[in-house]
Amino acid sequence: MKFLPKLTGRKRSIDDIIFDSVNTVFLILLCIVMLYPMLNTLAVSLNDATDSIRGGIYLWPREFTFYSYQHVFGESQLLHAGLISVLRTVVGTAISVFCTAMVAYTISRQYFVLRKFVTIAFVLTMYFSGGLIPTYLLMRELSLIGTFWIYIIPGIIGVFNLIVVRSFIEGLPDTIFESAKIDGAGEFTMFFKIALPLSLPVIATISLFVAVGQWNSWFDVFLYNSSKPELSTLQYELMKILQTSSANTSSRTAADAFANAGNVSANTVTPTSIRAAMTMIVSIPIICVYPFLQKYFVKGLTLGGVKG
Repeated sequence: MKFLPKLTGRKRSIDDIIFDSVNTVFLILLCIVMLYPMLNTLAVSLNDATDSIRGGIYLWPREFTFYSYQHVFGESQLLHAGLISVLRTVVGTAISVFCTAMVAYTISRQYFVLRKFVTIAFVLTMYFSGGLIPTYLLMRELSLIGTFWIYIIPGIIGVFNLIVVRSFIEGLPDTIFESAKIDGAGEFTMFFKIALPLSLPVIATISLFVAVGQWNSWFDVFLYNSSKPELSTLQYELMKILQTSSANTSSRTAADAFANAGNVSANTVTPTSIRAAMTMIVSIPIICVYPFLQKYFVKGLTLGGVKG
């Protein structure tokens, strides 16, 4: 072991220096490519809407204002819609992840007789759909239209998430389950006390997938609950604000707006400024949640495809 100090204290070769330099430059460029769109959107959302038409907004607003955000948050329905979005995200994620994990555990067991049939039946739904009208008629027959549960039940199990969780559970050592069986544990005991705790990385991963999908969803509100303002979500309300803003400026071209920029007050919004503000509003909650799940994210995806 006398060679270790010499090994750790050796001079770096030219190849090492070049390799590290290229990696550093590449990662810096990658960070710029990833961060610039978000910072640019933030700058546009904080800039005067009429001034933004001139262009030239990159990383910092030229005429700082919060009016785009004031216009968006000025909608009376927005706060209630935000609560509905939070509720559907929390409830939908919890139920979906739990049901997906239970089905994934079931089809991961080699002794389950209908294992292949159930797996194929789920996979087929990734390629074939009944279509929009049959789906709507089905939701109507199930009395889900006009209710909160229309956001939860139709997408309760995602097939991609199911496959990821199943692969992860199949990678767990069989000896653990065999030992539990010898001790008299049943399937529910093995699921709740063995499979579920050991699958925490992949559970966190699919939780992020489901939560983002629930948070960003608005089309199901448009289809099934557009006549129910009390069940409207944040994204749907923001979409309506954007449509209203676009309709108000449809007869006014960008050239006209630029020509009259000096005569328009700062309290002006455009579809571009509203879109930028909306992007920041809906992105910040997910950005805040992601760091808490990041340590599980890569591990859950990579281990889900590797058997032990």
